[in-house]
Amino acid sequence: MKAINDDERIDYLLAEDDMHIIQSPEVFSFSLDAVLLAHFAYVPIKKGNILDLCTGNGVIPLLLSRRTNASITGVEIQERLADMAQRSVELNGLGDRLSMIHGDLKEMKTELGHSAFDVVTCNPPYFRSPAKTEHNANAHLTAARHEVYCTLEDVVKACKLHVRPGGKVAMVHRPDRLVDIIALFRQHRIEPKRIQFVYPKYGRDANMLLIEGTRDGKPGLATLPPLYIYHEDNTYTKEAEGIIYGKQ
Repeated sequence: MKAINDDERIDYLLAEDDMHIIQSPEVFSFSLDAVLLAHFAYVPIKKGNILDLCTGNGVIPLLLSRRTNASITGVEIQERLADMAQRSVELNGLGDRLSMIHGDLKEMKTELGHSAFDVVTCNPPYFRSPAKTEHNANAHLTAARHEVYCTLEDVVKACKLHVRPGGKVAMVHRPDRLVDIIALFRQHRIEPKRIQFVYPKYGRDANMLLIEGTRDGKPGLATLPPLYIYHEDNTYTKEAEGIIYGKQ
């Protein structure tokens, strides 16, 4: 397997100096939201099965692999990204525990089975599908940001299909979709249990949210303390720095 293509580079994972990830300016690179979700999500420590939907270049499975000995599967519909993710797995010597699938999350029932995972994570496209005139010139970026291949409901349905009863579903999204997320979670028998709002700075509106639910869980939502990313001088807050650079 070729390590990298001509337009690719090997980057360090932000929180892991000894882990690397293959990225390219031609496709969507991972960002802070993926790092925060990998830190936020519950994971079994010793064993289990974890599924990451919309895995992109595999950043969340790579980060989760340092928190758990569970087997982790990523699903990505863009072939280029799925290939990069698999090569990053091999680059880090994690092929015994991590696997990447090129496929559509709406059509994974046969391959992944029903109720087979203890945890499902997802960093889905945030924006509703745009008009043709609003599409990015780069199709990879449009698909990563907009609901071109899957809607929010498609994502929630897939999470419910693949997580076991009592298992966890964790997602990062935008606050303006919170009502939609909670409505769809409950419609598909995922009870919201934890939520945290992420703010770029003190005094600003939240620009991300982290939410976790339990399939067939009992009602009861815990709101975690707000997470602030930057001070006014654009340096990281102590909490954000701890998450990003593994100093907690």
